Amino acid sequence: MSSHHKPEIQIAWKTITYRSVAMIVVAGLAIFFMGLHFAFPQFTDNGLKAADHFTSGLLEKVAGAAGVQPKASAGNSQQAHITALDGTVRIKKASSNSWVNADYNVPLEKGDVVQTGSEGMAKIVFTDGTNYTVKQDSLIVIEENSANEQQQTSVSVAVSTGTVDLATATFAQGSTSQVTVGGATATFAPESAARVSNDPKSDSHEILMKKGSGEVSRNGEVVRLADWEKVSFATASPKMEQAKEIGPPAPISPANMMPIFVTPDSKSIGFSWTPMANATNYRLQISRNPYFSSTIVDRKVTTADVSVSGLSEGAYYWMVQSYDSQGRASVESEKNRFTIIMKSADDNPTIGLDLDPLIQHGRVLELTGKTEQGARVMVNGREVPMVGSDGTFHYFTPPMPPGESVVTITAQDSKGGVNTVQRKVLIQ
Repeated sequence: MSSHHKPEIQIAWKTITYRSVAMIVVAGLAIFFMGLHFAFPQFTDNGLKAADHFTSGLLEKVAGAAGVQPKASAGNSQQAHITALDGTVRIKKASSNSWVNADYNVPLEKGDVVQTGSEGMAKIVFTDGTNYTVKQDSLIVIEENSANEQQQTSVSVAVSTGTVDLATATFAQGSTSQVTVGGATATFAPESAARVSNDPKSDSHEILMKKGSGEVSRNGEVVRLADWEKVSFATASPKMEQAKEIGPPAPISPANMMPIFVTPDSKSIGFSWTPMANATNYRLQISRNPYFSSTIVDRKVTTADVSVSGLSEGAYYWMVQSYDSQGRASVESEKNRFTIIMKSADDNPTIGLDLDPLIQHGRVLELTGKTEQGARVMVNGREVPMVGSDGTFHYFTPPMPPGESVVTITAQDSKGGVNTVQRKVLIQ
């Protein structure tokens, strides 16, 4: 072999920088997470939110270790929600000039207006647990509904016209729950109940404390209220008038949400309530609706019990008032709801009714169970619209108010056989 053609070994290489490696890795991860997002979007979003929360918390700790003090934030706006709805109720959002029909899914915020019709009623629950029952022909404005970092809440509602019943919850110290009416501001303590009325046409403004305590301030004057004390005033009045009201009786029977089984031979249903000192007579009212825009029974009696006949099958509401010797009436009692269920005169055995564990979706309960074939099922007096041919049923309740409630499930067949199951639930 010639010396001019000796074999040689050649080595070639390509330079790859750390930057190039990093870019390749980032691109690979981006493609991986993009595919993961399309395959599992909810899982990916939750993971990103958790990572963001962790990063924010870490940055806050670092900032705190560096001596940077976080700026105090103002109260955060909260939402209120409607938990009961009857008749015509409209809402005008603060961001709109038009009215919309009220709905359980429409949140209420600062500046919103709620209006009820002549047969309308709405129950609203706020962040601090305070609930407002807006009676018929009423209009209220939500003036404030916020909470700060210390979990102190501030709720304020203006009653422009009509009547509102309210009950405050056990809110944190430093929180406030207020109602403004006719230029006066009422501030209520926790676990208190009151009625606020405003009639601009007759220039009549009233605040009645049913339970607990509160104070009313107007033009520099402050009046403190206890159980069954009331202040009233006209616009031109320099002072508010304070008076002691007569407390109402407490309904006993029929108890709230109680089913009453009657036969064709049944003559009457008994009503009873607590007797009141200095009461000379009582007024019993029974209605098909909770706002008592019309009544089936409106009767005055001298005793604390009475029997009523002629009530047909279905759901009813009842309340009672007491009157003293001067004819002054107390406010209405609590309204109890009961349901009359017809059964045959024969002594039929109890029919089967099996109920699965209740499932809670926020303020809505999901009920499933099984009864006899051909039987009807009612939940708190409302009939379950669909019962299967084999007796199975599936039902979602309307939104329930916060606190402890009793759910009554009743099954009834065509022969008059019945069965009732009750469950206690706690709505947070």
